[in-house]
Amino acid sequence: MPSLQLFHKFLGVTLLLLPYCAQGKPARVFPMPGFRAEKEVSQAYLPGACSYQCRFPSVAGNEMEDIVLQLEERISKLEGVLRLQGKITTSGRKIFATNGKTADFQATVKTCQEAGGCIASPRNADENAAILYFVKQNNKYAYLGIKESLIPGKFQFLNGAELSYTNWYSHEPTGKGEEECVEMYTDGTWNDKKCNQNRLVVCQF
Repeated sequence: MPSLQLFHKFLGVTLLLLPYCAQGKPARVFPMPGFRAEKEVSQAYLPGACSYQCRFPSVAGNEMEDIVLQLEERISKLEGVLRLQGKITTSGRKIFATNGKTADFQATVKTCQEAGGCIASPRNADENAAILYFVKQNNKYAYLGIKESLIPGKFQFLNGAELSYTNWYSHEPTGKGEEECVEMYTDGTWNDKKCNQNRLVVCQF
């Protein structure tokens, strides 16, 4: 159900932003109509997949439709608030967010996975611009979900898919086996870089 997938995206964004936004204050939890999570989200949580049990009551079609509409309305309001506060950016059906912290590549991947998403991996100019918003806002470079393949100088997405879009800085990449990760500069261009540097955490959902 598309609405449930959308809920999962915002749940992930909330998990990522909670320490960033709470600033030491206890977070308020707003119960969703007809939804009950049986256990905490696992670290292996994948976007669009429910790794915890979601139970919806047995209700008539019209009542379930009302519940879905209420859920969509709440998500829409939440998205509006987060957009207004500059906490998220969107491109198509993807949502991008940052917790404002820095980490090396592996820690960034882990942080995004634990939040229910993955490290930001732009597949077109619009998604690249959505990530660039945070890079400029925080004035920090960010790692992308792209790594060098077994062929030196050739890069691919973490799932092994080929890059259909690139935005390399002039004469990059140049590491050829020495710099396996990819960072985004504050002008939106890319550079190959060693994976042990601390860069801004930006996730996608």
